Amino acid sequence: MQVFRGIPERAAQSSVLTIGNFDGVHRGHQALLHMLTGRARALALPAVVLTFEPHPREYFAPADAPARLASLREKLLLLAAGGVDRVHVCRFDARLAALSAEQFIERILVRGLGVRHLIIGDDFRFGARRQGDFTLLQAQGASFGFGVEAMPTLDVEGERVSSSAVRAALAGGDLAHAARLLGRPYSIAGRVIHGDKLGRTLGYPTANIQMKHRKPALSGVFAVTVEGLAPEPVPGVASIGLRPTVTSSGRPTLEVHLFGWDRECYGAHLRVHFLNKQRDECKFDSLDALAAQIARDEDQARAWFAANPIRP
Repeated sequence: MQVFRGIPERAAQSSVLTIGNFDGVHRGHQALLHMLTGRARALALPAVVLTFEPHPREYFAPADAPARLASLREKLLLLAAGGVDRVHVCRFDARLAALSAEQFIERILVRGLGVRHLIIGDDFRFGARRQGDFTLLQAQGASFGFGVEAMPTLDVEGERVSSSAVRAALAGGDLAHAARLLGRPYSIAGRVIHGDKLGRTLGYPTANIQMKHRKPALSGVFAVTVEGLAPEPVPGVASIGLRPTVTSSGRPTLEVHLFGWDRECYGAHLRVHFLNKQRDECKFDSLDALAAQIARDEDQARAWFAANPIRP
């Protein structure tokens, strides 16, 4: 899959296009990508995704923006797995936000991306003050010579699949429900970095996964599996949160204690799959009390894996 930053002045070829933030690439997104790639193959054109960085809600109200379900890197990997040929990552800034719906269509969709056929979600809005909608796209498509198709909302067991619904499930600790909406267990990927070695001091060495500036969509202690170290997933127990017992930095941290793994893994890029929530994060009166709870967390996670074996 090819990835481009920005939009060219003029497209080199026509495309079958979809537009969206694709946060988490949940089952609704996956259904949209299936339509996109099917139509692209039928027309012998590339399947193209236009997405935005930062998320528009992060641009307009950064303090109130929701937690991302996936970093840009993770999103691109998921889009590639969905069969997308090309992704254009468009910077969402004041210039883009000021474009009228008609300007967005002519400059970006028609001239920059050469849209031949456009597939969107049924609630898609665009342009300054969100004035553009499906009806406008149909009218403009007739003028510029591109087709427009809307995908109806996907329901799972009567619930609309959305990034907001996934976030709500994760915030409530219902990982099974989040996995139903995503079509896979929720995961976070990142590089292993050096920490303060406190886990090693307490007898429970951890892999510290770099979070950068990401606000996590969940917190607490979880039974997890980790990809990126061995041919098969490695089970473990993970803590994600602010580590209130040992620091007041307010910086979120993801730490994973791996079962049966005693080798260094600094610099490795790992994916942590969250399978079962065990408890909320809490502050302990001493490091001894924290170590005792970590021991109980490990026992609980091992018991969960004994009852729920990892399948290849």
